[in-house]
Parts: sequence; C-alpha cells; structure tokens
Amino acid sequence: MKNYAKWMADSVIERNTNLTDHWGYEYGLTLDGIAEVWKQTGDEKYLDYIVEIMDHFVQEDGNIIGYRLNEYNIDHLNNGKILITLYKETGNEKYKKALELLKKQIETQPRTTEGVFWHKNIYPNQIWLDGLYMGATFYAKYIKEFGEVSEFNDIAHQFIICEKNLKDEKTGLLYHAFDEKKEQNWANEETGLSPHFWSRAMGWYVMALVDTLEVFPEDNENREKLILILNNCMTNLIKVEDKESHVWYQVLDEGQRKGNYLEASGSSMIVYALLKGVRKGYLPKRLKKTAKTAYEGLINEFILETKEGLINLNKICYVAGLGGKEKRDGSFAYYISEPIVSNEPKGLGPFILASAENQLL
Repeated sequence: MKNYAKWMADSVIERNTNLTDHWGYEYGLTLDGIAEVWKQTGDEKYLDYIVEIMDHFVQEDGNIIGYRLNEYNIDHLNNGKILITLYKETGNEKYKKALELLKKQIETQPRTTEGVFWHKNIYPNQIWLDGLYMGATFYAKYIKEFGEVSEFNDIAHQFIICEKNLKDEKTGLLYHAFDEKKEQNWANEETGLSPHFWSRAMGWYVMALVDTLEVFPEDNENREKLILILNNCMTNLIKVEDKESHVWYQVLDEGQRKGNYLEASGSSMIVYALLKGVRKGYLPKRLKKTAKTAYEGLINEFILETKEGLINLNKICYVAGLGGKEKRDGSFAYYISEPIVSNEPKGLGPFILASAENQLL
C-alpha cells in the first residue's frame, strides 16, 4: 500500500492549507500528523513547515498570538503538544516559555465538583469528550517532559471520572457531553447527558487514551484502569462499525437512520487509536486484522486522488459543538445538518496519524 501519511502531508503543504488564521486545536492536530511523517522519513521539509506555522503564533517572549488564558478554553491547550516536539528538537526557549504559559491554564482551569476540567469558561460545569484529547493528553505529555510524576494521578482521574459520567451502560458507548448542573438545553434533566453518541467525540477520547498511555508511568496504579477503559471503548465501537465499509457513522449507533452518513474524521481517529493500541500492546493482538481492515476502509471510503496527483479527504463534519447557539442541541437532526466538507484539519490530522501508524503496524 502507498504511504498515505506522506502523500497527505505533501498534499496539505502543496495546497497551502490555511493553518494560521487562529490558535486552533485542529491546526496543531494536523501538525502532529506531519511531525510523524517527519520522524518516519527524516525529511527536514516537514519540520521546517511545522516551525513556519508555529512561529506565526509563538513570540520570542513566549506569548501566543490569539491565546488568552482567562478564557479557560481547553481546546487551546492542544497545540502545546507540537510545541513540545519543537522544543525537544530545536531547544528554542520561546517554545518552553509558551508551554509554561499553557501549563498555567491547567493549574487554574475551573473543574467540576469531581475534579474534571470544565470544557470552557463559557461552558461551565461541562465535560466534553473532546476536552480529554485537548487537555489531559497535553497535560500528560508536559508532565512527562517537565513535571512531577505524581501529577499523572490527576490525569488518570480526568479519564476515569469522564467515563463514569458519560458511559451508557446499555451500549458501552460514551455520550458527547455531560452537564453537571443539568441546565443546558441539550442536557437530560435526570442524567445531565447529551442525547447522542457522536463519532468524532468518541474518536477524541480513544485517541487521548492511546496518546496518554504512551507517556503514562508503567508503575502507576491507574495505568491498568486506563487500558481497561480503552479496551471497553474499542470493543463497543467495533460493534457499531459499518460492516460493509468498516468505518463509522456520524451518529455511531444509528447507521440505518435517514440522513446519517459515514464520517471521515471520527473514523480516522478510531482507526488511529486501534492501530496504535494494537502496536503498543494496549489492545489485544487479535485486533490487528480489524485495525488494518478499518484503515483500508478509510482509503476506500474517503480518499480520492486529484488530477494534480494530490489526495483529498472527503466527508468530514465541519464542526459539531453543543450550546452557544439554539440549534446546537445535540439532536440527531443537529449532528447530520452540519456542513460536510473536504480537507478540513479536524480530519486531515487524524488521517495522517492513522496512516503513519499503519506504516508501523
């Protein structure tokens, strides 16, 4: 099979994909994928590209254009991962200063009564699955490089309490979000849960688990709990995989419902977590075939070559949040009504990451 990780990274660069219009988590996500291509190929053009993008934001004093700590937006922590990569490679102190700024947000981020980070200051008392990838995984990678090993207990706590509150006992899937106060228009009055299982939300969560486990101490008592959570999530995700295409629907468990569609970003995230989980030994070896078949599903369902010799990633849900606008109510109609686009960074990054993992397994 062709090296789709390199092919897509080259396509992103060749197309001049805009990764600098704001301090967006999806841009760091795409650069994390391109960083894996750089590590696998050794070609400095990929590192140079990452530096060019991040230097648009990071100033010499460590301040970040477009970042405001007091927003307590957990999404804004995600780009810290690529800054760790750059600091380790270049030793440039401005990246370390920027990382210290992001770490201050973790230290003061508001939390639920059970100690899980709020998603944003404007979304109080809420846990979103997205936030585990944005916050907890950056937190873990920062601690691995610069922090105290005891802080990994707090990181594990984020995942464990999130699963406790968002897991559906019937399906084993996790709902998109939880409102501790049960006040949001999308929140169930009794449980505080949003009404559906969104593929990208669960994708964020399982990606967060495999990436956090990669740096999580072997001797920490919570490590096995995280591995068990990952295995449970994957077992139940595989149950709702589309049996013909081997990828996943936008609304995970309602594949036959009119309007639902096979979605690229969530599918890419799940495949990445499957491939990496098997390779690293968090998931059983017997799932290797499942992971490989699902990766082939990504290629067959979502990838098209252009006349210029680049590749497009199609069928990406542009955005699907909760709250803030009346229509963002977490309903089935809402999830399927959001724009479906091509070559959007929330899909590009996970596809490159999954493709890079496929090269290794």
